[in-house]
Amino acid sequence: MLHYFYRTTDGSNTLYVPDLNEHYHSVHGALQESQHVFIKHGLEHILEQKKDIKILEVGFGTGLNAILTFPVALAQKAFIQYDTLEKHPLSDEVVKELHFEQFILNPELYDYFQQLHACPWDEPVDVIPYFTLQKIHESLEEFIAPSSYYDVIYFDAFAPEKQPELWADAMFEKLYKATRPGGVLVTYCAKGSFKRSLKAAGFEVEALPGPPGKREMTRGVKPVVI
Repeated sequence: MLHYFYRTTDGSNTLYVPDLNEHYHSVHGALQESQHVFIKHGLEHILEQKKDIKILEVGFGTGLNAILTFPVALAQKAFIQYDTLEKHPLSDEVVKELHFEQFILNPELYDYFQQLHACPWDEPVDVIPYFTLQKIHESLEEFIAPSSYYDVIYFDAFAPEKQPELWADAMFEKLYKATRPGGVLVTYCAKGSFKRSLKAAGFEVEALPGPPGKREMTRGVKPVVI
């Protein structure tokens, strides 16, 4: 798949896919979007409850969400198991040109960023004592999810009109079953049809302020049954 580099408003890079007419991240700021949606309203929300966290990411992509999760594990001494799905991994050449070291607050993380991409597929790798990565070379449709297992789901698929198969009701029913009670699913999307799918699957839906360029984002919470 052909990719072009695109410098977003906050100075961070993303990729543009002409075949889909779609960017990997918000053009208003790739770094800001990931930090706001997935770290602040996903990971940090769950860190208020526990320090041993299992994350499932739908769409490893450039690895931005993973490398932003990494320093949180270090700072909080939180044990994070990070499982990420990616059917179409980026080539080594594209990864080398991403130059995330130019905009991540801690430039030393660039070495870890390269290490995350170099990890073998379909096996867990202890990158550091607090962070275990497993890159799964499967689509969400193929993935057999463990029941009531994940604390946070980073749902970072391309937009519904670009990858409608990943936004089908059956996918959110699968993810609901995979989420532990009290766990959350977070995404940049705030479409009404998507929220209805989340509710139909069983999630309680929260509309939260969005990152720059978006009015809202969505967090789905799996209720705790007492």
